[in-house]
Amino acid sequence: MKEKIEAFSEWKFTAKDIAEKTDLFMSGHRACAGCGAVIVLKLVMKAVRGPTIVTNATGCMEVISTIYPYTAWDAPWLHTAFENVAANASGIEAAIKALKRKGEINQEEQIDIVAFAGDGGTYDIGIQALSGAVERGHDFLYVLYDNEAYMNTGVQRSGGTPHGAATTTSPAGTFAPGKLQYKKPIAYIMVTHNAPYVATASPYYWEDLITKARKGMEVKGPAFLHTLAPCPRGWQHGTSKTMEIAHLAVETCIFPLWEAINGEYRLSAPSKALALNPEKKKSVKEYLRTQGRFRHLFTAKFEKVIDEIQRLTDQEWERLLKKCEMT
Repeated sequence: MKEKIEAFSEWKFTAKDIAEKTDLFMSGHRACAGCGAVIVLKLVMKAVRGPTIVTNATGCMEVISTIYPYTAWDAPWLHTAFENVAANASGIEAAIKALKRKGEINQEEQIDIVAFAGDGGTYDIGIQALSGAVERGHDFLYVLYDNEAYMNTGVQRSGGTPHGAATTTSPAGTFAPGKLQYKKPIAYIMVTHNAPYVATASPYYWEDLITKARKGMEVKGPAFLHTLAPCPRGWQHGTSKTMEIAHLAVETCIFPLWEAINGEYRLSAPSKALALNPEKKKSVKEYLRTQGRFRHLFTAKFEKVIDEIQRLTDQEWERLLKKCEMT
């Protein structure tokens, strides 16, 4: 159904190249100070190859970047609803194919299609359209900026909210230690959909993120990039701590970095270094204590939840190492 990936291009870049490349996601947006998702969008748009069409699900990034009559996008941009960004991308790709058949677009012209959505528009409301688009094999890059709750509408829990996190709809109280359920393994779900390229990325490791975004654009077929996007407002951390937290998520293996090419897993360099030097892996406590949404866990009543989070993190890390043939 989908072409096998033989090899990616030898595209290389330097910090100077990226700094000098025109910004397609520009300043002037209305994001909160320290917003991790804005960093993700800016980095992904540095990876495009040429003409690019962006489609955006309802959510933080749609609202802050296009408050009428202003826009922060210097590229064709489309938004319709919360649940259908993958359907939008599918339609854009089908339209481009039709125009090429009619000779209205040069057959050789490469047009990148990028879909952006948050966790609410991916794990929950948009998963049906995403599943269908991947099953049909549409050629586009889907970028999930995961700030782990419905931040745009008041910090409600989503399928991407981690166990133990306090939100407005999973508050920590006398009996409940925040969210009772566990984070949905969305990237693994996309691998089992036979998406030819799936990867995770953190804005702290910006070179890794840009490289993976470019790989996703080069793939013939659907690509899925799951990026962590710390949110000062929803995660209750200082605006200067975004990158530190994005780093700790990887160092604790709460959010390991990997890619799956045609279903074959491999660790990315930062996580591979931890696999080879396990003594450098940090405790999840270091990550959790940076965020007010986990403050209640550092009490006698709920400290056992931290032990459970550590156990599950270690368990999932070991499973990933097996997938990557590192054990």
